[in-house]
Amino acid sequence: MALMSHARPIGVVIRDEKTPPRVRDLLSQITPIKKFGENQGLKPTSNYQDYVKLDRPAAVWVVSACKPLEFHSKEWKFPIVGSFPYLGWFDLKNAREFADSLKDEGWDVDLRGAGAYSTLGWFRDSILSSMISDGKEALGQLVNVVLHESVHSTVYIPGQSYFNESIASFVADRLTLEYFAQLGDPKAEEKKAYMDLENHSTEIQKKLHQGYETLSQIYRSSDSDVEKLRKKVEVLEKLQIELKLKRKINNATLVQYKTYHTGSEEFEALFQACGQEWVRMLSAVRSLGSEAFSKPQQDLLAEPIRKAISSCYPYER
Repeated sequence: MALMSHARPIGVVIRDEKTPPRVRDLLSQITPIKKFGENQGLKPTSNYQDYVKLDRPAAVWVVSACKPLEFHSKEWKFPIVGSFPYLGWFDLKNAREFADSLKDEGWDVDLRGAGAYSTLGWFRDSILSSMISDGKEALGQLVNVVLHESVHSTVYIPGQSYFNESIASFVADRLTLEYFAQLGDPKAEEKKAYMDLENHSTEIQKKLHQGYETLSQIYRSSDSDVEKLRKKVEVLEKLQIELKLKRKINNATLVQYKTYHTGSEEFEALFQACGQEWVRMLSAVRSLGSEAFSKPQQDLLAEPIRKAISSCYPYER
């Protein structure tokens, strides 16, 4: 409610002489971005009509927890929207206190800042200053986050965060490149900056995936818990050095990565089955319900996506 009370219509912010030209230019892209997404099948919403200037670097702080010798996340359950393997806090102090309480219970805990969030249509979400980075990659990141959060407003299955976050990442990553393609040469420099950042992020994701798989094998082995912990420390310290990360990483960090990057091959197969048409693909995934999943927070998406693929066939050009 505090954020909403500070929201100003984007049109007013653009016309305000005090608004930095760079911010004005980026905000002028919001309506075209939304229209582009809607043309691809994303649900029209009243989101992103307002702008909020924050006095902090993140919109929310996300706390997640995982067992120390098993990739099993702690879940929090709510009526209607189902379960989540993370909680978002608007106050950093409260987030830290909550994270510390989970550590005291023996969980691996990760706390990270997030520049945006979605209220899934319950409220009118605003563009936040935390969604605008300082470099030339800002346009691409803004396009991506608006499209990502718009996917959440279009497709959402209660209690299936792996599916919800991964489909949003898959669609937004692809559509961001298509948006740049229609902008053409005038935004070539911004596209290059964004692509350089994405390529760097992809390399990080590969290493995190390797770390996740290595630790999975260690946790499933017959080694003693003491030996598993020793090997875990070695793997994580090596990963920390390779990625040049300032903050400590643990199981909760790797599970969060997994939540946003699961089922890429399956989603690609679905996209191809739908004739590479976003409207058809989004329609297919909207046909899925909770019954398409064998358990809450399912991290293997092959079966539900196969069901979505069946709704795309037959396809004729």
